[in-house]
Order: sequence, then structure tokens, then C-alpha cells
Amino acid sequence: MKKKLMWLLVVLIVVGAGYIRLAPSDPEFWHVAPQVQADQDLEGGVLRVVETGPDGLARLDAIARETSRTTVLAGSVEDGMITYVTRSLVFGFPDYTTVQQDGDVLRIHGRLRFGESDLGVNRERVDGWLALL
Repeated sequence: MKKKLMWLLVVLIVVGAGYIRLAPSDPEFWHVAPQVQADQDLEGGVLRVVETGPDGLARLDAIARETSRTTVLAGSVEDGMITYVTRSLVFGFPDYTTVQQDGDVLRIHGRLRFGESDLGVNRERVDGWLALL
């Protein structure tokens, strides 16, 4: 009986991990303009407003694309808004970061998809990108 329960637990973990890694990311849901008025640290993400000049998105895009396990979900510099997906190393949890150029200002919203707390990883990543900017 214990052996069956152990196998059931293993199967559930594998299925759960597979779902986390393979679940589709719908751009219509995740690629939305950040509603950011001021910097804010959230339980599951971060909001930032930064004056960068009109080329801020292009410069930040170059930095984000060099970040490991980060890909573009939707948007472009030409569109004025990009949403990136960054996956955690071990389990592949996706975090979404949307960056919008608004004149000379970048509006940034980094957030998790699964769970309630990101343990500060979105703040660390976004603030790291901004430090390189």
C-alpha cells in the first residue's frame, strides 16, 4: 500500500511539473499595458516607473534578452511594449515582465503566474535590469 501511494505521489509531482513547464502563455492575458503610477513591491511581483529617455525600452530590451531563461512572449521595441517570460532554473516557473515606453518613462510590471509569493525574484530581476540600464 505504501508503495502505491509513493508511486501516486511521484506521478502527481511529474504531472504538476510538466504542467508548469508546458502550460501555454496567452499573450492576450499577459501582454497588457502596466497600470503603474509609482514604484511598488508586491507579494507576487513589482511595479516600477523610471525616467529613461525615449530609447529606454530599446536599451532595456537588449539587457532582458541577455538574461538567462528569458524569452519574448509578445510585443517589440517598435510597438512600444514588450512582455518577457523568465523561467526559474529548477522547476521552470514562469514570471512575466511587461515593459512599456511612455514618452521618456518606462512602466514595468513584473509578476508571477503560479502561487502567491515570488520570494522577491521579480523585484531582484527588474531592479537588476534597471541597475544595468
